[in-house]
Amino acid sequence: MPLTERERDEYRARLSCNFPQLEDVFADCMEEAAALLSPQGRLDYLEGASLVCMIGRGFEPVLVYLEEMPQVAGRLGEEMLERIAQAVWKLSRSPNGQAITPFLQALPEASRRLPSAAQMEHLLALLFDFAERTTGSIHGFHTTLPSPGLPDLLQQLPYLLNQLSLEGLRHWIDYGVRNYADHPERQRDYFSLQSADSRAMLQRERHGTLYADHERRLDQYLRALWRDPQYLIPYSEGFSELRKPQPYFDHLGIRVPDVYDDRAGISGLDRYRALLAHVCAHRRWSHAIFADNYSPFQRVAIEFLEDCRVECLAMRLYPGLRRLWLALHPRPDEDACDAGRESCIRHRLAMLSYAILDPDHGYRDPAIRDFAARFHGLLDGGDASPEQVAALAVSFIAQTRRASDLLPNVRFEDTEVDYRDDNRHLWKFIELGDEEEAFAEEERKNRPEEGEERQGLPPRHYHEWDYNTRSYRPDWVSLYEGLHAPGDPGVIDRILLKHAALAKRLKRVLDLLKPQDYVRIRYQEEGSELDLDVAIRALIELKSGHTPDPRINMSHEHAGRDVAVSLLLDLSESTAQVPAGCSQSILDLSREAVSLLAWATDQLGDEFAIAGFSSNTRHEVRYQHIKGFSEPWEAPAKARLAAMEPGFSTRMGAAIRHAGHYLGARKADKRLLLVVTDGEPADIDVKDPRLLIEDAHRAVQELDQNEIFTYCINLDPQADRYVADVFGPRYLVLDQVERLPEKLPQLFIALTK
Repeated sequence: MPLTERERDEYRARLSCNFPQLEDVFADCMEEAAALLSPQGRLDYLEGASLVCMIGRGFEPVLVYLEEMPQVAGRLGEEMLERIAQAVWKLSRSPNGQAITPFLQALPEASRRLPSAAQMEHLLALLFDFAERTTGSIHGFHTTLPSPGLPDLLQQLPYLLNQLSLEGLRHWIDYGVRNYADHPERQRDYFSLQSADSRAMLQRERHGTLYADHERRLDQYLRALWRDPQYLIPYSEGFSELRKPQPYFDHLGIRVPDVYDDRAGISGLDRYRALLAHVCAHRRWSHAIFADNYSPFQRVAIEFLEDCRVECLAMRLYPGLRRLWLALHPRPDEDACDAGRESCIRHRLAMLSYAILDPDHGYRDPAIRDFAARFHGLLDGGDASPEQVAALAVSFIAQTRRASDLLPNVRFEDTEVDYRDDNRHLWKFIELGDEEEAFAEEERKNRPEEGEERQGLPPRHYHEWDYNTRSYRPDWVSLYEGLHAPGDPGVIDRILLKHAALAKRLKRVLDLLKPQDYVRIRYQEEGSELDLDVAIRALIELKSGHTPDPRINMSHEHAGRDVAVSLLLDLSESTAQVPAGCSQSILDLSREAVSLLAWATDQLGDEFAIAGFSSNTRHEVRYQHIKGFSEPWEAPAKARLAAMEPGFSTRMGAAIRHAGHYLGARKADKRLLLVVTDGEPADIDVKDPRLLIEDAHRAVQELDQNEIFTYCINLDPQADRYVADVFGPRYLVLDQVERLPEKLPQLFIALTK
């Protein structure tokens, strides 16, 4: 339905942009937006256009945004409107402002080739990473020169996305940056596809069947053969995640790779068909079963056999699927797994899966032959059910289990069936009963990290800086946050009583820090004195027959401090150590210092948060909330502080970024992050000692750019050799660790004067 003139006028009033040319095109653009966007989406669209208008780059970027963004939002979702507007604003604040128009012009075709918001986010991250790596690096000088190759890359982007997957595009870009970052002319030749090695690299990375080229055919395949018109959502395998991504489906649609290479004589297009046939078979014949009573080995076996069940049922409908699936299914060599050195459970299950699909499998193992026959006997009686298949899988595990199955070295070679999904749809879980809750509570006391895993939020992924390649590893670190388990709040009260003399000295200093300037508060019904201006106005209103305003008084109050402080505590295993000459561990001293600091900030009325962190490889960085900004300094926060326990390692960069994420949202004039640690950034999965030091330094720089001041209190006597590399001059090395309870509040007072 067309917009009325009144609606157009209302929308025009929301667009803060006054170019004369805008009046000629606004009505048509708004009609298209009204057809494609929701009412809220239209407001976001106009807000984004207003932001683009404010960058001061003329009318052309505004026109491109207005004309193209409704189509982009219609394909990728309306949340992309704000994301793209913010990307334009970020470009305008950098030396690469001249690339804004090519950037906006490239997005429509990119949205056609990358039909999911996640893929577009990957592309935007790739482009901004490229801009950062090629800006201001000419001949080794730090300058404000723009990226020479960015405009050329953006102009070629539609063609490149028609030739390459996102992973291939990333490889092609990385090659150009590594070799031509310091040569502007050669960089432009490479990214405009004029140089020979640019075309050669493009040819090398151009392989496989792109999903975007066959989206319509695959959609027709689902509708015609399976009567299952599901929404297909592509993902890229070229960006690191917590684990290698696999296909899966849920209520939103089916996730498929964005590119498939030919394999084993099967084309990429047929590999897509094999995957979709398997998923549709699950959707038609599988249902979820309870997972609680099965061991991990049993669950893996159930998943293998349920995959075989739905494939056998599908092959009854479409016998040609057998040739396709057998060609793509690995055929494990019966004697390949060394049971003395590695766990062979996946190897046996892969053999059983292949034997079920291929009657001429040729395996000699009597258990494989017996269970393959039993499986087909089960299906001969009907379609069977997931519960019946589960019983058979449990029996297989029981009869074939070996002691070597528990070895940590699991054989994965020739066991991964990549056309199958990850089977997340097969499982559902029973809520904990009374006995399980009691057990979980006891376990939580002894192992708080695992307790937090059950109660915490989904992981948040952070980039990590690689100083060797001078680039970010995207979504490299998985950070899990949760509320720290509580302890006895009386511990903190006893600490404050122990340091009563120190608290008394601090109180005198804090009284001086409290704001002394008065602010006048007007329009009060009750106050300390009469507000003459308001009183005269009220008298005039009374004399003229109107009801006067009764708020004729005013009062005064002290101007408030506008400070937000976040304290980030290292809770790694090393904090359990007792320094020489001390009677308490580093963690106990940190607890006392933080108790005094929390008391001091509570006296001042400053916003204050406490969190602790530790890590167990990049896949598990623990961030535990102890006190929130809006939470009062009372028993619940004290209880969590009292229960702090050490464990694992010190991957500092991700913790700093996450603390900055929360601190950056505080609307304060001064935002301070205090990091208390007893050692350098390190983790068990990192061999290069400089890697995490450089990443933490990069994280501190990122907070600097967001106007967050970072300061470190380091308790390692040897910290001088590395702490400046992370925090620059903003650190204090405390050789006498026992003085931490005294020094930390004093340092806070000095930093927030």
